[in-house]
Amino acid sequence: MISMIVGEIANFAAYAFAPAILVTPLGALSIIISAALAHAILQEKLHIFGILGCVLCVVGSITIVLHAPQERDINSVKEVWDLATEPAFLCYAAIVVAAALVLIYFVVPHHGQTNIMVYIGVCSLLGSLTVMSVRALGIALKLTFSGTNQLFYPQTWAFALIVATCVSTQINYLNKALDTFNTAVVSPIYYVMFTSLTIIASVIMFKDWDHQNPTQIVTEMCGFLTILSGTFLLHKTKDMADSPGQSFSTERLKHASQNGFAIEVMPLKCQDSVDDEALMLSVPKADNDYLKEEHPLRYKYSSIV
Repeated sequence: MISMIVGEIANFAAYAFAPAILVTPLGALSIIISAALAHAILQEKLHIFGILGCVLCVVGSITIVLHAPQERDINSVKEVWDLATEPAFLCYAAIVVAAALVLIYFVVPHHGQTNIMVYIGVCSLLGSLTVMSVRALGIALKLTFSGTNQLFYPQTWAFALIVATCVSTQINYLNKALDTFNTAVVSPIYYVMFTSLTIIASVIMFKDWDHQNPTQIVTEMCGFLTILSGTFLLHKTKDMADSPGQSFSTERLKHASQNGFAIEVMPLKCQDSVDDEALMLSVPKADNDYLKEEHPLRYKYSSIV
């Protein structure tokens, strides 16, 4: 918990010195660190595709860093407030809040426990507003510490209130998602949705792309897609390791016969209709012809439980 708090404080400070379109995608580095630590400490298997996913995340992060937009020169929190109250961002904020309320009051009660996108949708929508408010609050604190006090502006406290409201709601529904669904599934989906919506919000509010040429914008998007590909590979590697087919193949029970031969029990395929008079089951798989000849197995059931 201490390391998480320190990391979030550092992440909070980063928004005061760099655009959100740069800071947010770099959160994928935490996925790489988690995968490496799980491999080293928890002895979790990191497949070759997982290693490739980590490499893709690093390459995408470097690409975004090299082509990120320059930090906007802001001298007062009132300038950030003016950006937040422009019609374009107000429309975006209204759509996000309306969508989040619909999910919370109408969708969560019926589909929250069965559809993973419901909880993650609430977290991601409100997360984009959280990042914009955190960046505004970070800029206000940076200017205050540099000698220009921003704490007497009501806009600073308005952004702080938005941060507190959105963060508490995010934590609530993110915990519900983690309690209900597999963490290996929740983490990459949440990262993709949260980062995508944050980039959209930042482009609308701070106009990060206004002073960039199309080549830089396309390169940044390619870097972001590279990170998404790496995250997807890490997720699929986890699925490959825990897939039902592979798990079943590694967990087949071996039974020793009275003659010392190992018989591998094979699964039976249930049919929609079964002959009530007699049901022939396949002979258990054996690697010895003698066993097949001397011990033919035939079973007759009148019903299947």
